[in-house]
Amino acid sequence: MLKKRLLCVTGLPRAGSTLLCQLLSHHPDLYCVGHSSPLCQTLVGLRHQLSDNDFLRSQLDVDFDLTYGRLNNAFTGFVDGWFAETDKSWVVDKNRGWLHHIETLHALDPSVRMLVCVRELGQVYGSIEAQHQKTILLDFPDHLANLSRYERADNLFGTQGVIGAPLRSIEALQDIDTQLQQHLYYIVFEHLMQEPVAVMQGVTDWLQLSLAEFDPQNLAVTPHESDSYYRFKYPHKRRSRIQPPTPHVLPSRIQAQIQQQFPWFYQTFYPGLLPQTNPA
Repeated sequence: MLKKRLLCVTGLPRAGSTLLCQLLSHHPDLYCVGHSSPLCQTLVGLRHQLSDNDFLRSQLDVDFDLTYGRLNNAFTGFVDGWFAETDKSWVVDKNRGWLHHIETLHALDPSVRMLVCVRELGQVYGSIEAQHQKTILLDFPDHLANLSRYERADNLFGTQGVIGAPLRSIEALQDIDTQLQQHLYYIVFEHLMQEPVAVMQGVTDWLQLSLAEFDPQNLAVTPHESDSYYRFKYPHKRRSRIQPPTPHVLPSRIQAQIQQQFPWFYQTFYPGLLPQTNPA
């Protein structure tokens, strides 16, 4: 069991996680730095390394319960140590990778909570494509600049793509235990943009915290995280006011292909955007 209560922020790219962390940081009971964190990949790497260790496995052979208990203590101790600088009871960690590891987190601490940011998929792609056009002399980390827009969309939504990988993780969340699903709370980008106070009221109610007052038109702004890692294709700008972005206009065949490829996503989050079919 962790000494602090862990709240993970995760979800799709370009879906408001940076803004969400900015709003969470206004709450006096939440410790939220807001930058993407290496904690998730560190724990996954530690598990990988320890599982490959011959000495550890030999100790598991001799006394499994004692050694496995040491593993649990080591992992929880690492997480507690990561946030040792704060005395606040709730700590926030942001990383898209958490989508893959809700069950691992739950094993470490049954009280863990996760906020999952989603956005209409065409607008996610449109946001990435618009930023690419502004930085077209720089390539993507996965070298997509030389592709056509359709091919770039196909790669972005691929199994290992920046959109496709977390999207499939969100789809897989429906397979976890029903009780564990109660530890997930979905933040719809469009709703956050239009009604930020109502959305944050829902979040704090879910966390059983009082709502911290904030002015959507006068937000505290701290330095945003570095964008060079992703070659400036996925910026993490923080602004002093919330202003819904201008909708991106997509080629019709790309928008149609996205909706056809991920009908479950639209059925779950955007049922009104699904094309209507005429009964025979």
